[in-house]
Amino acid sequence: MRRKEFLVENEAEVAEFLHSMSFGFLATVDSEGRPLVTPLNFVYMDGCFYFHGSHAGAKMNNLRDQEAVCFSVADEFAIIPSYYTDPNMACPASAYFKSVTASGKAEKVEDLAEKATVMSRFMEKLQPEGGYDPIDAEDSRYRPMLKAVAVVRIVPEQLTAKFKFGQNLQAEERGQVIEGLTARGGERDPETIEMMNKYCPYHSGKQA
Repeated sequence: MRRKEFLVENEAEVAEFLHSMSFGFLATVDSEGRPLVTPLNFVYMDGCFYFHGSHAGAKMNNLRDQEAVCFSVADEFAIIPSYYTDPNMACPASAYFKSVTASGKAEKVEDLAEKATVMSRFMEKLQPEGGYDPIDAEDSRYRPMLKAVAVVRIVPEQLTAKFKFGQNLQAEERGQVIEGLTARGGERDPETIEMMNKYCPYHSGKQA
């Protein structure tokens, strides 16, 4: 059952999350209906997902047979032990995370200028320190490479974002989780508490 309290419909928040992530999972189906999930790097641009790679391989063969795909991105912030809120029962154990899942159609990008823009976004995300010449479709050094690489655009027909940070808990339980995270002091625990206060503003005395 889909929990409505975890769903996020703010496009700016969803885009911010996707821009911060570099890795996702592409689901395709072959000609005999067998599913394939492929982990890959991606960029999100103008409401679409892009990935690149070889023209050959299982996923590209699947896309030639079936353009319908599903793409998912997730970031786990913290594991929440059951004993934060219940000293005996295992049921409260949980994980806090952000995830986006999109279903739609995959389209092969042929325009070299668009390819250059996409590959530039990849470099900005994966190599933000620079150290390379700008990717330009008119540059004779890059043009053959842009022709050789496969770039695919996923146009979402449906997109669902789920950010889970204790929105389903009562105020006392949220307080107990925050106390537990504060005491644990894990690498992402302060960030998790920040997200809890953001998505459960009434717990911290803020107004939505």
